[in-house]
Amino acid sequence: MDAGSLKSFSNLKGQSRCPLQEQLLSRKNSKENMDRFIPNRSAMDFDYAHYMLTDGRKIKENQTVCSPAREAYRKQLAETLNMNRTRILAFKNKPPAPVELFPSEHSTTSVHPTKSAKPRRHIPQSSERTLDAPDLVDDFYLNLLDWGSSNVLAIALGNTVYLWDASDSSTSELVTVDDENGPVTSVSWAPDGRHIAIGLNNSEVQLWDSASNRQLRTLRGCHRSRVGSMAWNNHILTTGGMDGQIVNNDVRIRSHIVETYRGHQQEVCGLKWSASGQQLASGGNDNVVHIWDRSMASSNSPTQWLHRLEEHTSAVKALAWCPFQSNLLATGGGGGDRTIKFWNTNTGACLNSVDTGSQVCSLLWSKNERELLSSHGFTQNQLTLWKYPSMVKMAELTGHTSRVLYMAQSPDGCTVASAAGDETLRFWNVFGVPEVAKTAPKVNREPFSHLNRIR
Repeated sequence: MDAGSLKSFSNLKGQSRCPLQEQLLSRKNSKENMDRFIPNRSAMDFDYAHYMLTDGRKIKENQTVCSPAREAYRKQLAETLNMNRTRILAFKNKPPAPVELFPSEHSTTSVHPTKSAKPRRHIPQSSERTLDAPDLVDDFYLNLLDWGSSNVLAIALGNTVYLWDASDSSTSELVTVDDENGPVTSVSWAPDGRHIAIGLNNSEVQLWDSASNRQLRTLRGCHRSRVGSMAWNNHILTTGGMDGQIVNNDVRIRSHIVETYRGHQQEVCGLKWSASGQQLASGGNDNVVHIWDRSMASSNSPTQWLHRLEEHTSAVKALAWCPFQSNLLATGGGGGDRTIKFWNTNTGACLNSVDTGSQVCSLLWSKNERELLSSHGFTQNQLTLWKYPSMVKMAELTGHTSRVLYMAQSPDGCTVASAAGDETLRFWNVFGVPEVAKTAPKVNREPFSHLNRIR
């Protein structure tokens, strides 16, 4: 189905839902005003009422044609005795105005104006840009895509790392490694958006300055085989290898290895630090997720994990810390598991588990809304947008023809880049534009501050 038909369908769906909600609300309010108004008996003339209901009606029925003088006398007598009024029952006070079942849109009389509903965001169903990515390694356990804070996207294609500047759509080559060292197995931008770490198949990690296109140093001795995952925590670069080890490297000092985490029996394919930098989540090919606490780290002996989570039944590469709840972690399992699980990392409790129906390759939280984006493999190779915490599907984005292995989010949180085994790099405007920040309050300036001071 094309984007236009989906948009019109969502609009019709929204239109059909709003009247029903309004109708239910109106019924509820109308029950509060179902009492009839009781006439005030002090304003009634019961004698006259009885006369008009009995004798007066008989006189009118038996009335025959009379002379003009007799008719004039009857009218004058009626006016004198106040017999011309037709209202029998009367209200002492003016009744209140009726309740509006459907208030006018431009009504100015309402005391409590209703808050306008937030308009439904349109989610484009097709990618806004598609770039070729030849020689992209189709390997679930690697991490070959990252978007830095300087709005530059890094992608590893075979032995080469390319940089794509999102501000002007320019492409440049950062480095091509030798065949004996390659291929590149992971890339990760430092928080400053200038320096980038490149993990290699030969167990080494290179640090590069992207501004000067210059290699700064090589980290050796961390692992015995390829480095497939990396994560930064300020000046600490954490690396995960096929040997199952996790190493914290202080890139400022010569002896860079400061801590070692041992807990995985197979390759570490996912690493993510929490926003506070206190907890590290790691996922491995052994179907295990570990939560490590920085305060428990020791340089003398291997650090013990805080929690060992074993509920997944397949490799766990997809990890994402929630931006609006610091102790909430989302994890995704591989082809034999297919679930997204949510964890309280303080207690280690599993809060929810959702079967997605396909391999979960990557997870990203929205920075602007309570939404989660997941990328998948066979059979649809789609990106799925979920509403949290209900986990209702908001959209399914298709276009890739092979499993969507890697995702990265732009610095403003609006755009997501996805790379797949079909050797394409696609950009999706899935998370929408953030709300305009509130304007800063006006500062009360000093009187005559616009004039030059007299010395």
